[in-house]
Amino acid sequence: MEPEELAQRIADGDRRALARGITLVESGRADHRAQTAALLQALPKSREALRIGLSGTPGVGKSTFIESFGLMLTGRGLRVAVLAVDPSSTRSGGSILGDKTRMEQLSRDPAAFIRPSPSQTHLGGVARRTREVVALCEAAAFDVVLIETVGVGQSETVVAEMSDVFLLLLAPAGGDELQGVKRGIMEKADIIVVNKADGALKSTAARTQADYAGALRLLRKRPQDPEGYPLALSVSALENAGLEETWEKIGTLVDWRRAEGHWEATRRAQARFWFDQDVRQALLARLEEPEARARMKALSEEVAEGTLDPAAAARAFVKALG
Repeated sequence: MEPEELAQRIADGDRRALARGITLVESGRADHRAQTAALLQALPKSREALRIGLSGTPGVGKSTFIESFGLMLTGRGLRVAVLAVDPSSTRSGGSILGDKTRMEQLSRDPAAFIRPSPSQTHLGGVARRTREVVALCEAAAFDVVLIETVGVGQSETVVAEMSDVFLLLLAPAGGDELQGVKRGIMEKADIIVVNKADGALKSTAARTQADYAGALRLLRKRPQDPEGYPLALSVSALENAGLEETWEKIGTLVDWRRAEGHWEATRRAQARFWFDQDVRQALLARLEEPEARARMKALSEEVAEGTLDPAAAARAFVKALG
């Protein structure tokens, strides 16, 4: 199927075409990359979804939260796409991709689309082509795209470069746990969501929420935030408590950013960021070409023998590459 025809079928809401397009986008083959470029260029540019990035510590209940949150959104008449990134095996490159089994109810909802993808050892908590998959979901007229990262860590902040709102999910814990969350991801988060605020953990969740609310007040205010943001909330995905408030707070933030011009400015900055990343990836890909590898091997032998300085060899290689 030609990229233009595939783009039209995706725009018409054909789910099989969307799945096929995502498979094409995620492929690493050189001929598929050329087809991907044509596909992305042919997609309608007028459609825009709300992109919500979600990260959280292992065991925090990301999948349970996403399912409950997603079902609430589809219940409001919204179409929801979930892009769940699973950690890959360093040996085979594959992953379990169990999100469809963990989100059984949402996966059966006709207004929802769940696509698990292997991270393929790509750093940043998202798959290398997640941003392009988001573009396909927007073209397919989904209203909300939820991007779930592998886990939480300093590299997980990459998801903030492709989302409009970034949620950090945390579990109820003692005050010492506050030290376990990196400042880098705290500074990127728009809303901190303390999950599992139910049963015996309800009071603990309230204390944890208060701890993080206090920590957020110590951070320098960002220009893209209205008064009171970033903020901390407590929810129970199991009991569907706090989900409506979370959606309301997201809406308030989005409306303010649109009115103040931060929405468009952020999306433009993100486009520049990914252009820079794509250029870097294209340059790195050239190092895998047979001629480049042969040249590097020859120069490395000279460096190993001491006949050529490493810095001089590197300059010679880059000059030959250009």
